[in-house]
Amino acid sequence: DEGIAGADAVMMLRIQHERAGGGPVDLAAYHREFGLTAARLARAAPGAIVMHPGPMNRGVEIDSDVADGPQSVIRRQVANGVAVRMAVLEALAAARGAP
Repeated sequence: DEGIAGADAVMMLRIQHERAGGGPVDLAAYHREFGLTAARLARAAPGAIVMHPGPMNRGVEIDSDVADGPQSVIRRQVANGVAVRMAVLEALAAARGAP
């Protein structure tokens, strides 16, 4: 909650169950403690953008109303990420002399 105060951008990441180490994660507790809700987002700067590279666990790391809300740039971020990865792969293939 302190870290989001006044932020111009809020970047969320997917909870990685495979790295939890200590067994199953209590998803409800995780959401209560760390999930991005409208109330938490209200602590950020007015007009702050919300980012998430996907895939999202809605209701865990981010609420649907925030993910789909007016401050979200998630769809654009994901689309741009696909284009960037395609360009990198094309550049790597060209560097190796592939057609």
